[in-house]
Amino acid sequence: MTVGSQVKQSLASLKSIHAGLQGLALISQDEQAQRTFHEAMMLTEEIIADIKKRLSKLEWEEPQYHGK
Repeated sequence: MTVGSQVKQSLASLKSIHAGLQGLALISQDEQAQRTFHEAMMLTEEIIADIKKRLSKLEWEEPQYHGK
């Protein structure tokens, strides 16, 4: 597995985690739990943005990873 495909796989996993946290925040009955899930969801958004930037840089630096 190439570095590019590992980064893309990690990005997909993070997006899945983000969606799970979002769902948990919506269905949770406990207000503190809702806040905690929401905060974790916001953190994953930041991480996803950072990984997307890194992936763009990786594709620019290593053209063989582009579009795969």
